[in-house]
Amino acid sequence: MDRNQFIGLFLIAGLFIGYMIYTQPSQEEIEKARLKRDSIEQLQNAAAQLQDSLIAADTNTVAVEIPENIPQDSLNSLLADKYGVFGGAAVGEEKFYTLENDLMQVVISSKGGRIYSVKLNEYKTHDSLDLVMFDGIKDKFEYRFFSQNRSINTGELYFFPQFDGDMVSATTGKKSAIFRLSAGEGRYIEYNYTLEPGKYDLKYDVKFVGLDDVISKNMGAIDLHWSMHSPAHEKGHKTEGERTGLYYKFHEDEVDYLTETKDDSESLATRVKWVAFKQQFFSAVLIADTFFVSGKVEHKLIADSKYLKHFTADMVAPFEGENNAQKIGYKWYFGPNKFSILKEYDIEMERLIPFGASIIGWVNRYAIIPLFNFLSSYIGNIGLLILVLTIIIKVVIFPLTYKSYLSTAKMRVLKPEIDAINAKIPKEKALERQQATMALYKKAGVNPAGGCIPMLLQFPILIAMFQFFPASIELRQKAFLWATDLSTYDSIYNLPFNIPYYGDHVSLFTLLMAASIVLTTLVNSAQMDSNSAIPGMKFMMYSMPVFMVFWFNSYSSGLSYYYFVANIITYAQTIAIRRMVNDEEVLKKIHENKKKPVVKSKFQERLEQMAKQQKNK
Repeated sequence: MDRNQFIGLFLIAGLFIGYMIYTQPSQEEIEKARLKRDSIEQLQNAAAQLQDSLIAADTNTVAVEIPENIPQDSLNSLLADKYGVFGGAAVGEEKFYTLENDLMQVVISSKGGRIYSVKLNEYKTHDSLDLVMFDGIKDKFEYRFFSQNRSINTGELYFFPQFDGDMVSATTGKKSAIFRLSAGEGRYIEYNYTLEPGKYDLKYDVKFVGLDDVISKNMGAIDLHWSMHSPAHEKGHKTEGERTGLYYKFHEDEVDYLTETKDDSESLATRVKWVAFKQQFFSAVLIADTFFVSGKVEHKLIADSKYLKHFTADMVAPFEGENNAQKIGYKWYFGPNKFSILKEYDIEMERLIPFGASIIGWVNRYAIIPLFNFLSSYIGNIGLLILVLTIIIKVVIFPLTYKSYLSTAKMRVLKPEIDAINAKIPKEKALERQQATMALYKKAGVNPAGGCIPMLLQFPILIAMFQFFPASIELRQKAFLWATDLSTYDSIYNLPFNIPYYGDHVSLFTLLMAASIVLTTLVNSAQMDSNSAIPGMKFMMYSMPVFMVFWFNSYSSGLSYYYFVANIITYAQTIAIRRMVNDEEVLKKIHENKKKPVVKSKFQERLEQMAKQQKNK
């Protein structure tokens, strides 16, 4: 380093030290900053104490306690620094106000102006407690936006009621409650809640008044955050959790949902009509009058017997902020997942009930549900209703059952002739053997797939019922015989331990269903030839009841009961058909068909052509 470099560095260091000495705050400024910092810490501690008090007191009213040594001017200054024009609403007393009709009770908190809890009057939990859809300080509903370069969260601020005394309209019976978040003279955010008698929905309008110079006009949208811990209501905690999820409907488009069996999230880049936090039998749905611009939704599983999932929806609502006022309209739905009720909204909310997609959903929506509702108007006992429903279904599909049995009988009486073909043509000539077999079927008028097709046609009904029973609130807490609740498992004995994949109880309806499967397997296997059966089929047939015992033990007892009754009826039908169908008469009919001229199908012609080509090689 030469002399000039050394002098340069020395001068720079001198300037830096001189600047630090010059800009060092005075003792008075240091003390003022310390007081301000201590005041902020005291205010934060007071807020933390309030939070702890609210958690301990649950729904009790708790006042905000401001430390005595903070001067009012300092407090106002601190709140203004943090919240700007909303600083006056940062301190208050949380109070609770109730809107109630014949169906539900809605509690609204002055802190955040949000819905604090919802209780459904006509329903109870599995252990006979009040059914509260959500309740407590853990849940949130708040708008988030920037005002004068400050981040504002309405959930941290206090709304003040704009009503005195009775909130009920003498003419309509509607109950209304208006809350305002003040931003100074003539400026406020207003929440207007309206509850009508006999409905599960709550009208919710939001107004932004006089906030043109407070909230930027150029935003075009405003953020809305909604989160909820979904409480467990049913006895079957595992099944309830698997049927609890987050659903949403795109504006003028399809309904979609997050994967219910694991943590999941989704960014919604297009317009959304509604978002639903769905439980097995109840849902909380936020419906936009117009739409949400976009959003992000998420749910996480909770390892807690009290809760099932933590839902979060961060939605973007349209916001213009013009003409000194802006109104955003919503409707809440808090109620049961009942098809007839949800269908009335005409916005596909009935899709919240997992009745299945495509043909399975059609069978449920246009056949099973109407028939179930029709029978329920005459039969009060759900167990008897399921019995009658099963009988009707089995009678309707009896022609398919009969056709399937008849096809099996035809194949059985042709067995000696098919064995003769197999003995005559070596298995190395598989194509020639197949051609001869198909020629025999064609001449005899037998369709080898005739026994499978009727069974395949019955399969959608089988799956539709599998979807219908666990999702139907009509079965919830309905008792039959030893089952106290047909929507969940029945238990005749509680085990002192838990068996993996089975549980800690014994379901009698599941055991009866498994026994009925064995019964129908025995009667059906009597018609099958062991030599022609698919390898491993016998093992599958007899191991299936064992799998079903493990699978259905914690499932809906109504579903196990249905399958049990259906299998017993199937067994009775098979015995009856066996007496109606005589193998000698079937064989006689086949011989008559053989005398008729055979018209070769294009498929058979192709088989013959392929066989000829193979011979010429």
